[in-house]
Amino acid sequence: MDQRRLTFIAAPFVVIVGTVLVWELFCRALSIPPFILPAPSTVFATLVGSFGAILWNAEYTLFTTMIGFALSVVVGMALGVAIGAWALAYAGLYPLLVAFNSVPKVALVPILVIWFGTGAVPATITAFSAAFLPIAVNVATGLTTVEPELKDVLRALGASKMDIIRLVGIPRSLPYFFASLKIAIALAFVGAVVSETVAADRGIGYLMIAASSRFDVPLVFAGLTVIALMGIALYVVCVLIERRYIRWAVRGLEEGFA
Repeated sequence: MDQRRLTFIAAPFVVIVGTVLVWELFCRALSIPPFILPAPSTVFATLVGSFGAILWNAEYTLFTTMIGFALSVVVGMALGVAIGAWALAYAGLYPLLVAFNSVPKVALVPILVIWFGTGAVPATITAFSAAFLPIAVNVATGLTTVEPELKDVLRALGASKMDIIRLVGIPRSLPYFFASLKIAIALAFVGAVVSETVAADRGIGYLMIAASSRFDVPLVFAGLTVIALMGIALYVVCVLIERRYIRWAVRGLEEGFA
C-alpha cells in the first residue's frame, strides 16, 4: 500500500481525533458545565454507563432506518428511471415530488400517527420519505446524461427504448445512484429520529427527548454520537459497494485528481 493511499485512509481518523481533542480542551479550559456542553470524556463515560439502554434503543432506530432506506432505494430507483427515460413522467411526477419534498418531514409525523399509531411504522415511513427523492433525482440525472448520438447509434442497430435504458442508461446512472445513497442514508436517519422524538416509545430519538426532559445533556450527546457512528458505518458500507462495482467512477477521487 503506497503512501498516498495510506494518507487517504488516515485523513478522516486524524480529523475526527483532532476535533475531539479540541472539543475536550475547549470544555476543560473554559470549565463548561456538562449540562451546557459535556466534554467528549463525559460523553464516553455516559456511553459506557448507559450502554444497555443505548443499545436497546439504537437497535430499534437502526431497524426502522434500514427498512425506510431499503424502500427508498427501490422506489427512488424506479421513479428515477421513469423520470429520466420518459418526458411525460418527468412532466407529471417531478413537480409533485418537489412539492412533497418541500413539506417538513416532522409535519408528517402527526398524520402518520393518526393513521398507523405510534411505533415503527411512522418512523419507517418518515425515513423513507426523507431519503427517496435524492435517489430518484440522481438516477434521473444519470439517465439524461446519455449522449443523443449514442442513442441514435443504438436505435440504428435495432435497440429498443428499453434496451437503451438497460444497456446504457442504467450503467451510466450508477455513479449518480451510489452518490445519492451516501446522502440518502443520512437523511433516512434524520427522518427516523425526527419521528421518534415526536411519537415513539423506543429509539434514539425517544431516548434523547427523555434525557433532555431531565437535563441529562451527556446522554443526549451520547445518543447523537451513536447516530453519527451508525451513519458513518452505513456510509462506509455504501462506499465499499461503490468501489466494488463502479471502481472506474471513483478512481479519480482516490488518486486525488493527480
